[in-house]
Amino acid sequence: MLKKFISYYKKHFKLFILDIGSAFIMSGIDLIFPFFIKEMIDKHFPRQNFSMAFNIILILLGLYILRFLLQHIVHHWGHVVGIRMETDMRRDLFSHLQTLDFKFYDNNKVGYLMSRITNDLLNISELAHHGPEDLFISTVMILGSFIILININLKLALLTFIMIPIMILFSFKLGKRMHQHFKNNKERLGILNSEIEDSLSGIRVVKSFTNEEVVKKKFSIVNNNYCNSRETTMKTMADFYASMNFFSNMIILITLAAGAYFIKKGELTTGQLVAFIFYVKMFMEPIKRLVSFNEQFQKGMAGFQRFTELMAIKTEIKENEDAKKLENIKGNIKYSNVSFGYNHHNKVLTGINFSINAGETVAFVGPSGAGKSTLCKLLPRFYDIDKGEILIDNLNIQNLSLVSLRNNIGIVQQDIFLFNGTIKENILYGRLDATQEEIIEAAKEANAHEFIINLENGYDTNIGERGVKLSGGQKQRISIARSFLKNPPILILDEATSSLDNESERIIQKSLAKLSQDRTTLVIAHRLSTVRNADKIIVLTDKGIVEIGKHEELLDKTDGVYRKLYTKQFSLV
Repeated sequence: MLKKFISYYKKHFKLFILDIGSAFIMSGIDLIFPFFIKEMIDKHFPRQNFSMAFNIILILLGLYILRFLLQHIVHHWGHVVGIRMETDMRRDLFSHLQTLDFKFYDNNKVGYLMSRITNDLLNISELAHHGPEDLFISTVMILGSFIILININLKLALLTFIMIPIMILFSFKLGKRMHQHFKNNKERLGILNSEIEDSLSGIRVVKSFTNEEVVKKKFSIVNNNYCNSRETTMKTMADFYASMNFFSNMIILITLAAGAYFIKKGELTTGQLVAFIFYVKMFMEPIKRLVSFNEQFQKGMAGFQRFTELMAIKTEIKENEDAKKLENIKGNIKYSNVSFGYNHHNKVLTGINFSINAGETVAFVGPSGAGKSTLCKLLPRFYDIDKGEILIDNLNIQNLSLVSLRNNIGIVQQDIFLFNGTIKENILYGRLDATQEEIIEAAKEANAHEFIINLENGYDTNIGERGVKLSGGQKQRISIARSFLKNPPILILDEATSSLDNESERIIQKSLAKLSQDRTTLVIAHRLSTVRNADKIIVLTDKGIVEIGKHEELLDKTDGVYRKLYTKQFSLV
């Protein structure tokens, strides 16, 4: 995991070297200061040599001006390195999420994934910047001050360092606890974000059922869980920092006591003791910095660990290395002995066999839960079959590139998703390089142009989140326009009109009929009145395909499943 983290420095190596180089020179300047103080107190002040003391002050002024410039570089460009690394990781994670299949998204909430992309990586930039810098500066400062302290007075140095091993051991012990707490915090925050996203996305449902209090109670539970998790973390951090400061103060106290004793015995000068205390402070500063780095490391690595765990998830929908590009297709489709289940225990489809000729419209009907939608989701490989094969123009879809396969299949669903943006941007999603004229033509074909031009800003009208400013029929027509623009040879209509009123359904049926012309069309239908003119109707139940035929043929079967469904549906009209 650490090797993976370090690999993100490669792209920003020059800036990283500038940061570390500047930090190194800063450390050297800091180490020089106490030496000059000792010289002034022990040599120049007793001899009244104030001109030399003044020269030393001028030298220190120049060094501190240089240090000011170097510190500006470290704080600015060092943080830039961290921010850019965090941005790279977020880009890689978002790109990786685009490769994962439907099954992954079936099992992970959007709010939880949003937290992984945003909050988990917030501490990465600080770790990326301060981590190597703190380790490098601390190493230089500890070694430099340690060597100088031994040269000033070996006995005093040894007495001073007695507490250091205890301090370090204590730091690492509490550091492990903090790592687990930080990881728990991120898990709880992910759950909290998921609850917020879920509740706010469904706010209209919440209000329509007057379930505000229920939602508030659910939110309160996850919010309190996150609060408790953070409080526990703060307790551990309080133990950590209070202990570290106590150890630091004890070290200074030991130095003062032992230093006074050595001055009394004549083994140490006043200037040496002052310089020694400065160097002890310098020695302690990087240790404190390493202690702080331990907390920062635990925070950053807790987030990076979750980042690597998510990056390690692989899609089950894999493309063959020698995958063929699907081009110039006619649209013949064949399902041969196809079986599928969302998990290994429950099969949704078993032994499915049927063929569709190019240009045919085939409807799939049957009771809810029979697998109609699932059957059609297998064609663009949103899920992979467990057994059998699916062919397009005698080519196994598992041997085709996913991009070319899905580019040749258009889907119009009951649950329309429109992006927050303009109508033009949403139609353009069907083919990103389309011209304005092509967009308008697609809208006309979908019977959407008329209502669009009557909106305040026409095609540039912002439709809000998920198209909330449009009616159900209008959203559906935008979706159909998107498919007209894509112009695929194979079309899937997944209960595209089941949630619409009669007038909207009539308009959209007209658009769908036009869209289906000269295409191989798979229709999943709830309203059987919409599939009377299909070239073939396939009746699906939990036992698989039980009937295949035209509308009239299936109605003629006295005990047929289709006839029963049709009779039941229209007896209720």
